Amino acid sequence: MPRRAALLAAAGLLGGLLAAPAVTAAAGTPEACSAADADIYRPPDRATAAPGAVVACRKVDSLPMVIGGPALNAWKVQYGSTDGRGRPVSVVGTVVVPQKPWTGPGERPLVAFVPGTLGIGGQCAFSRQLAGQYQDAYEGPNIAALLNAGYALAATDGQGYMDGQVHPYASGAEAGHAALDMARAASRVPGTGVSPDARVGIWGYSEGGSGSLWAAQLARSYAPGLKVVGAASGGIPADLKQVASNLDGQFFAGFLVDAFIGLSVTHPDMPFDDLLNDSGRKAVKDAESLCALGTVSRFPLARIEQYTKDGLTLDRIYALRGSDGTTWGDAVEANKLGVGVGTPGSGARYEIGFPVFQYRGLLDEVIPAQMASATRRAYCDAGITTRWAPYVGDHLTGDAQAVGDVVHWLGDRFDGKADTGNC
Repeated sequence: MPRRAALLAAAGLLGGLLAAPAVTAAAGTPEACSAADADIYRPPDRATAAPGAVVACRKVDSLPMVIGGPALNAWKVQYGSTDGRGRPVSVVGTVVVPQKPWTGPGERPLVAFVPGTLGIGGQCAFSRQLAGQYQDAYEGPNIAALLNAGYALAATDGQGYMDGQVHPYASGAEAGHAALDMARAASRVPGTGVSPDARVGIWGYSEGGSGSLWAAQLARSYAPGLKVVGAASGGIPADLKQVASNLDGQFFAGFLVDAFIGLSVTHPDMPFDDLLNDSGRKAVKDAESLCALGTVSRFPLARIEQYTKDGLTLDRIYALRGSDGTTWGDAVEANKLGVGVGTPGSGARYEIGFPVFQYRGLLDEVIPAQMASATRRAYCDAGITTRWAPYVGDHLTGDAQAVGDVVHWLGDRFDGKADTGNC
């Protein structure tokens, strides 16, 4: 086993052996959410929970990051999911429900929320930031808007934010599974009042844009029991090769560093540690301790070749093969969105039977315009109902500018209104 994979496995095993969560997978739905905060982030010694099963939960007193929201109840949750190879893993997320009773038709709707880039340090976990244990995230207004509309929220941290782990940044299947399983877990947390029959919307921007669109692509096959009615995805890094070329040597190069680290987590048999020089090893150590702002400030204008022994460019790294013959290029391409999509009954690998809303800032310096257009065209050409909206903002402000439109669009989906798209 490569050194990096061995270290990660050993750390996760040690964390699990030190203490088990207050509620085990075998116990099923817990009677009360009484786990200690530390237990929420401690992975079991061997993950066995079914996808969406609650492993441990804890009531949260307040969410200081959610300014301007209504009175609410919130829970941190450790729940079962699967990685990209179908192996059981545990993930942490947050369920939030407005205290005001739902007065709309049917059950209170649920939004599966996938946060944008947070960095890959353990302290960066969205659940920690929502609860005020760290502050670097920027999507409190998004959460407040959903809650003010009366919707329940199931916000995943994403895989790899538990003790001894590294977040698999930019890995599509892991992100999609984590989001869908968080939505499944929401109704199983005692006291939430979330119905397993609730209509579900999916939303995310930036890294969350990728994760939410992966959740949309995987929903029909991976979580057919969820009543997904729409998915909104903005600032989508749909083609990692194009994003990498755009970031290498530029101001947001730290996101590229995180992406290679994340892919090394999901592909432990690919060459990684042996490629690094001293600067590269230091870069990995730093990145794994930083959140979003720290990552940006640590790596501005960095080029990937400065971290490898042989000055490897992106194209040379893509050509390198792992023990099974897979190249780094293959691993990156496997995360490309919009490939193999289609409508129900089409026989496509990813059948999508609900509308999607894609959007971006016109001044986005992270996501190339031609890539965003290509993703939209791929969905439209596949016959998927697709709505597109541009905003006069950069990568960060494009998220904030779309909040009202996204919440309104999701509301129409929850109300059963048709969307013909604007392909």
